[in-house]
Amino acid sequence: MPDIHVSAAVIVDDRGRVLVVRKQDTVRFMQPGGKPEPGETPTQTLVRELHEELGVLLDESDLEPLGTFISEAANEPGHRVVAEAFATTIAPESVVVQAELAELRWITPDDVAALPLAPLSTEHLLPLAWAR
Repeated sequence: MPDIHVSAAVIVDDRGRVLVVRKQDTVRFMQPGGKPEPGETPTQTLVRELHEELGVLLDESDLEPLGTFISEAANEPGHRVVAEAFATTIAPESVVVQAELAELRWITPDDVAALPLAPLSTEHLLPLAWAR
């Protein structure tokens, strides 16, 4: 199964909600982030992606490494995603849907059953976010 390497942000607000996003022409919500450009480190990728997708300006020092997680890819059948995940905080009012994003939501554990979520989110990142 081919791998897709990404950097993903686990963003929890002061009310314990986790930010998930849905890209245009997709169904499942996932953590914001994306694929690296040539020569980028995982933190550089995430800083760039969060700026492009959400209009947020962060420094690499704002990202706390959480580890590497592997799951079935949400939007690429027959692939798996290998994600370098990082925790950070962002004020909910500072994020704006842009670039390839269709929408964003701040969710709680009660929202999980009613929302189509990426395997990486349900298997690894959301449980990790709410355990912190």
